[in-house]
Amino acid sequence: MNSPIIELKAVTKSFGPVNVLKGVDFAAHAGRVTALVGDNGAGKSTLIKGLAGVQPYDGGEVLFAGEPVQLGHPRDASKHGIEVVYQDLALCDNLDIVQNMFLGREEVRVGTFEEGRMEVEAAAALQSLSVRTVKSLRQKVASLSGGQRQTVAIARAVVKQSKVVILDEPTAALGVAQTAQVLSLVRRLADHGVAVIMISHNLADVFEVADDVSVLYLGEMTARLPVAETTRDDVVAYITGTKRMERVA
Repeated sequence: MNSPIIELKAVTKSFGPVNVLKGVDFAAHAGRVTALVGDNGAGKSTLIKGLAGVQPYDGGEVLFAGEPVQLGHPRDASKHGIEVVYQDLALCDNLDIVQNMFLGREEVRVGTFEEGRMEVEAAAALQSLSVRTVKSLRQKVASLSGGQRQTVAIARAVVKQSKVVILDEPTAALGVAQTAQVLSLVRRLADHGVAVIMISHNLADVFEVADDVSVLYLGEMTARLPVAETTRDDVVAYITGTKRMERVA
């Protein structure tokens, strides 16, 4: 396997006397989906917020393409092509699809928005992901289904030409058909060479789409292994702390 695009080495994070991350190692590779799983309170959100520059780690090392980097602010993460799609999606219901995909980074020329250029780029991003469920790029997001909203949020990362996309519970509260649609989109995103990190409590989703799985237990990484080399029962045992790898690769 090639070197990881993003790698964490012995990262730590504490809030007062509570040690949330206790020297965690983690890696994600371009073109692969890495599932990050663990029970509530395991430290998943803290790990991801550190990668996003929202809550910088207290210690340890972050490597991007093999080079040490500092992620002290969300701008630092964005500069390195790290995009987070949070569970609430951070979409504006009163804006259309194009406006949401370019929100905060609109194409401007001579003081005015280049609506035509943004629409073309938005269409190209959706087409590259083989998205066919959106009728019009000018639909208000308020009119979209949960699966379509998730699609727009993921496609926004493609427009940004992100190298690492972090998805926080991408299928939460979705029906069966919409879940299948989103998982297919996640797979296509990785097939485009993006390193996808997927936080999920749904092991069916993990085994459906992920290449690798990393398990956090009470702030420690207890397993990092290819999905093809493990089972759901084993992953559950790692999540609950009844099983630990002797050496986390």
